[in-house]
Parts: sequence; C-alpha cells; structure tokens
Amino acid sequence: MFPAVGAMIGHFAPTDPSAATKVPSMVTAPGLAIAVTALFMGLLVDKFGRRKLLLISTFSYGIIGVIPFFLEDLDWIYASRLMLGFSEAAILTTVNTLIADYWAEEGRRRWLTLQGMVGPALSSIMIFFAGTLTAWRWNGIFLLYLLAIPIAIAMWRYMYEPESDATVRRNLGMDEDADASAFPWQTVISIAVLTLFSSAIYYVFIVNGSVVWEELGIDDPESIGQITALPSLFILAGAGLFWLLGRKGCSFRVQVATFLSLLGAGLAVMGLTTNWQGMIAGMALQQTGAGMAIPTLIAWAQSRLPFAHRGRGMGVWTATFFFGQFSSPLVVSALRGQLGSMQAAFLAMGLIGLAGAVVFFLALGRKRETSEEHLVEAVAEKGQVP
Repeated sequence: MFPAVGAMIGHFAPTDPSAATKVPSMVTAPGLAIAVTALFMGLLVDKFGRRKLLLISTFSYGIIGVIPFFLEDLDWIYASRLMLGFSEAAILTTVNTLIADYWAEEGRRRWLTLQGMVGPALSSIMIFFAGTLTAWRWNGIFLLYLLAIPIAIAMWRYMYEPESDATVRRNLGMDEDADASAFPWQTVISIAVLTLFSSAIYYVFIVNGSVVWEELGIDDPESIGQITALPSLFILAGAGLFWLLGRKGCSFRVQVATFLSLLGAGLAVMGLTTNWQGMIAGMALQQTGAGMAIPTLIAWAQSRLPFAHRGRGMGVWTATFFFGQFSSPLVVSALRGQLGSMQAAFLAMGLIGLAGAVVFFLALGRKRETSEEHLVEAVAEKGQVP
C-alpha cells in the first residue's frame, strides 16, 4: 500500500483537509483490526475447523480488498480497510495453525524457511506492480487484491482439513484427550509475552529507520533506497540462519536469544553510529535478526500448542504480534522525547533487546520445548513408530 500513499493524499487533499493524517492511518488500519480480532478468529478455527474458515476469509479478502477501487469517499475506504483486517486475522491465524497441523518440527522449519525467503521476493514484485497501478490511477493499487480469488480457488481444490493427532498420542500413552480438555494458559501467556516483546523490537527500524537517516544528514529517498538495497537482503540470511540453527539441533531458546541479540545489536549500532557506513552495518545485523524472528516465533508457538487449542493459541500469537506493531512506535516516540533524538531511542531499544535475549534465554530454561521431542521419546520407549 505504501507506494499509493502520496497519490491518495493528493487525490483527497483538495476536499478533505485531514487526508494527510487519514491516508497513512488507512494503510495501517488492517493491522489494528488484526490485533483486536485475531483471538476471536482462533476460537472459530478450533470450533469450526481450519479449511472452511480459510476459504471464506481468503475469498472475502479479495472481495473486500478491491472495494476501494470503486469508492470516492475516504471514510468508506477506511471502513473497508478495517473489514479487510478481519479477513487478514482469519487468514494468518488459520495458515499458521495449518502449518503446525500438516508437519512435524522438521517440516515446519523447512516450510517457514521457504516462506521467509520467498516472501521478500514476492513483496518486491507486488511493490513494483503497486507503483505501476498507482501511476495509472490513484486507487489502481486495490486491483492487486483480486489475486486472492484464484488463490482461494486453489485452496478449495488442494488443501484439506487435518485430522487430530489424538489417536497416535493416546496409543503412545501421552493422554492427548486429557491434555486437550484444559486450555494451556501458562503456555499461551508465555507465547503472548515473548511475541509482544519481540514484535515491539522488530518494528523499531521498520517504522522509524528513515528518521535516523535524516539525523545522519541523509534525507533524499532515492539515496536512502540505493544505500539500503544491499543490507535489506540480509533478511534472507536471517531465514537461512533459522533453518541452519534448527537443523543443527539448537533449542528454541537459543534461536530466540539469537534473533533478539541480532535485532538489539543492530539497533544499538544504528543508535551509536555517526556515518552511513555504521548505519549499513547496523542494518545488516538488524535485518538478519528480522529475517529470523518471525519463523522462530511461529515455530516455537506451534511446537507448544496441542491440536485442540492450536487455533486459539495462534490467534493469541497473531494478536500480540500486531499489537506489538501498534505499540512499538508509541514506545519509541516516548523514548525519543525523553532522550532527545531518534538515535538515542534506537540505542535504548537495542539495549532492551539485548537484555531481553538474556532474560528469555534463562526463562525458557533447559526443559524440552516441543511436543515432537516428547513424542519421539515415547516412541523410543515403546519401540513403536507412529
């Protein structure tokens, strides 16, 4: 959506003096709707199944997403963007639940790594077409949402509703039915705390990075784009690092500590530097951590949630991640006001990220962190192969 912000402000400014405020808010409106409704979507996933909700939400995403192409009222466009967030919340919650349903830990890691590498490439393609459509017409960008329709048709044809793994676990003496009767509050709270903290650190540079460039004396968007093109690719290195650490058998607490350390160190370097070279070094660290953060958080949450409560648990994950997106700029803005500059705020958030890496490394402990590990132990004891 960001390539269209200027064109939309220019279109509405002559008739709506608040366009400069409303349009950027309209862009991020789905994120707020996701944070508010994702938990409710998780309840629907567990109650009515994964496939049905995914098909409905993906199809509605395409229909609701294209509505602004036919509208001329900014308030109605804003309302449609909030409705789009409901569909997004259902899609994100359901897809992340299905990843855990379809694959065990190794398969999840492979899929999340692929997602982490392909996603940025597809984003670049979408941004290219977004710019082209915006140049053609101020709201032409909304036609891109129609791509969700053939995707929904493909989902209807090829995706299936997974069965519960309760039978296998019960046969192995793991008492899945008893576990499923009680909602795992402690697990879900730990998922929420870690995800909210990580998201707040994750979005510091994404939202406020351009301000730091300005404080360093570089305020030309074209120059910033050219300088940051290479370090931005380090997000792919982060996805690869997630796969590598998992393949080497590193525990999730090691992976969590690693991406928080990279995010924190990157922000700290950007906060301390006095030139563009230091900014590039900080970006390389931060982008590597960013590429590792989301797949690690998703895989960790998936591994701790039983089948019966997986939808609600991933709903909590989605809600807290997007609430972190909403709250991060508020925290950074407050720090900037207290410390006097955005670089100082980056340094403070970087140190908080590094401290969080230590705290969560210790808090997660040395206990087994995935249900699959317990399953393997039970299989080994009984000499059975599920």
